[in-house]
Amino acid sequence: MDEVNILIIGGGIVGCAVAAELSKRWQDVFVVERFPRVGMATSTRNSGVIHSGIYYSPGSLKARHCLQGNALTFAFCEERNIPHRRTGKLVVATEARKEAALEALYKRGQQNGVEGLRLIGPAEIREREPHIAGVTALDVPSTGIVSAEELVRTYARVAVDQGAHIVTRAQVVSLEPTANTIRVGIRVRDDLSEQPKTSRKQVGREGASTPAGQDEIASQETIEARCVINAAGLYADDVAALIGNDSWKIYPVRGEYCEVRGPRRSLINGLVYPLPHADGLSLGMHFTKTIWDTVLIGPTARYVKAKDDYERDRLTVADFAEGARILVPEITDDDLQLAYSGLRPKLVPPDQHGMADFVIERDDRVPQMIHLVGMESPGLTAAPSVARHVAGMVGEILS
Repeated sequence: MDEVNILIIGGGIVGCAVAAELSKRWQDVFVVERFPRVGMATSTRNSGVIHSGIYYSPGSLKARHCLQGNALTFAFCEERNIPHRRTGKLVVATEARKEAALEALYKRGQQNGVEGLRLIGPAEIREREPHIAGVTALDVPSTGIVSAEELVRTYARVAVDQGAHIVTRAQVVSLEPTANTIRVGIRVRDDLSEQPKTSRKQVGREGASTPAGQDEIASQETIEARCVINAAGLYADDVAALIGNDSWKIYPVRGEYCEVRGPRRSLINGLVYPLPHADGLSLGMHFTKTIWDTVLIGPTARYVKAKDDYERDRLTVADFAEGARILVPEITDDDLQLAYSGLRPKLVPPDQHGMADFVIERDDRVPQMIHLVGMESPGLTAAPSVARHVAGMVGEILS
């Protein structure tokens, strides 16, 4: 049986950022990822936005780690030459009756320490985004965009360069606590085909294919770890259950995207958001000019039953066009084509409203285990700050 200091379950953006941080201080850091490559699920199936921290409750983990992660992510991208831009964004009120909600968002951002926020009027909106219909907008200069695929791969590469080990096609199937360690049963797959049965349509972007089952030969191994970190994303509740912790249930929410085609991409210059959903389900269907200068509309937000349901009953182009015209009245169905979709690990069930905070805590009964649950947006931005938080917890376990 192999013995290691730290085993991280999940090779998404958070798991890889944690590995990059921990491998600075400790040897024998292992990451196990169930899919063929890191970052194939939630981490790269999103808008690729570096968020500012305006949306989250003051004092929450999301507010704290988004604000700190914003600065850390920009610094990391600059140091490692990861494609990114500091674009700023506009959050737009399309009607006068929505201005009070926009002002409340402005005040929340100020409470969270987001710098440079301004409320601007129609003339400045038109100067920035000539095709946007809005009466007032919140200008958020600290927002940016990044290649999510390159970001997660770079965290992984940094971790490996510092001595960490990343094992893909490896699924954790059992967790057995002992007096001072956790025995981790891992099923390692030898896939016979690299080609997924269900393809990912991600227009204008590089990246992995939709996570899907493949023909495979599996073997099982056991690793004994002094500290185990549950960073399993959509499956974090399943991993917690393996150690006997049923505190959380993840509800997958699918977000779908459409792309603006051809020369009509010039309708948008940067990032344009509506006001977030009042129920806390999402930040609203927004326009994102990506690092590749494609323009995405989305994501939508709909609860689905399965954690691999990326394609069933997809929305139509007409559905996207109808929503997009609220901000850009000129958009037509012919300007759009369907793009990819992603799933978010929500902790709020369909019959409730509100935005749940990140869960970052040691297991009540197995103190060698740290759970990171509900790591949805702004997880991509927050990842390096979360990693520093986790490093402090790991230090308490391994001291």
